[in-house]
Amino acid sequence: MKVDSSPDSYIGSVAGGPQKTAATPAAGADIAAAAGPAAAAKPQAGVTVTLSSTSQSMAAGSGSSDVFNAEKVEAMKLAIANGTFQVNAEAIADKMLSNAAEMLSAGRA
Repeated sequence: MKVDSSPDSYIGSVAGGPQKTAATPAAGADIAAAAGPAAAAKPQAGVTVTLSSTSQSMAAGSGSSDVFNAEKVEAMKLAIANGTFQVNAEAIADKMLSNAAEMLSAGRA
């Protein structure tokens, strides 16, 4: 099995994944250049995404509530910049344990 060391080797192989820009022309570039500008300007194929009715209703309902508190985020940024931000390890551990318990119970259901 060949192991590719480039970080996006898998992502680039997936349909619609990011493409690397080449510094040198690709092997087919000579053919495209000979065919004229119409062949070179051919649009890339895209992927169509459709949302279920449930996800559409959730997206429509989420517009009324804020996802985060901008004032709290700004206060945290200032505390981090000033070096006064205190991490509450107990609260983080409690949240991690509750998330793990929720995931385990959802896996059994």
